[in-house]
Amino acid sequence: MQDAYAHCEALVRAADKDRFLAALFAPAQSRRHLYALYAFASEIARVREAAREVLPGEMRLQWWRDALRGEARGEVSANPVAAALIDTIRICALPVEPLVGLIDAHSFDLYDDAMPSLADLDAYAERTAGTLFGLGARILAGADGAAAAAPAGIAYGVAQRLRTFPRDSARRQLFVPLDLLRQYGVTREEIEARQNTVGLRAVLAALRDHAAAAFGEFRAAARGAPAAFAPAFLVAHLVPSLLARLDAAAADPFKRIEVPLWRRQLTLWWAARRS
Repeated sequence: MQDAYAHCEALVRAADKDRFLAALFAPAQSRRHLYALYAFASEIARVREAAREVLPGEMRLQWWRDALRGEARGEVSANPVAAALIDTIRICALPVEPLVGLIDAHSFDLYDDAMPSLADLDAYAERTAGTLFGLGARILAGADGAAAAAPAGIAYGVAQRLRTFPRDSARRQLFVPLDLLRQYGVTREEIEARQNTVGLRAVLAALRDHAAAAFGEFRAAARGAPAAFAPAFLVAHLVPSLLARLDAAAADPFKRIEVPLWRRQLTLWWAARRS
């Protein structure tokens, strides 16, 4: 099992540097369980890229559902991420259904459907990023931190989708809600044609405001949370700097934006000290 956990740590270090660094602020005995959780999330998030077609992607997601419920065909222990995650579920008494909900949410990624509404985008963010915050808190302190996990998930999830908007739109994925597009008179065809319209800029500005408001709700909820939860929520503190970068580049919605790694490291360190 030690090798399985080491595999998860290496995977997170390569695929999700921010969460890898944030977990270093957690107690040593809890880190491997955080890495197992985050490695699982990374594996699910990359199913579209790994499978390339809908049917293999759905089959892969179903294998994970079955593995979590003890119904998978074949030897689950042959998959180091699955082996470490199932061990973590047992040791940390994690509920399985939120993990299945994360899988179900990511099935949206396999298709080229548009996100129907802002409420649907919030639900997607809660079931993906929010689940990681909540279960991370449970690993660290034995409670799910639901009051902070939901708004943290929305803030972080929406901000990340704004960051990946240029990439998503290039491959015909539309996480920008249709109800907002209609409100501002923007069509999907305009986005796929990479038309930089006033309406599109207004839509993205509204989403940035939405993420900022959710971050404010997270900050308020986090004030009453146990200090032991803090490492599970550190990456949420990256939201304001990302939104600031997106604001500064708002004139070109299709320009790819990244916050430098050194600045993200500094933000995580500062948030950990304040927590």
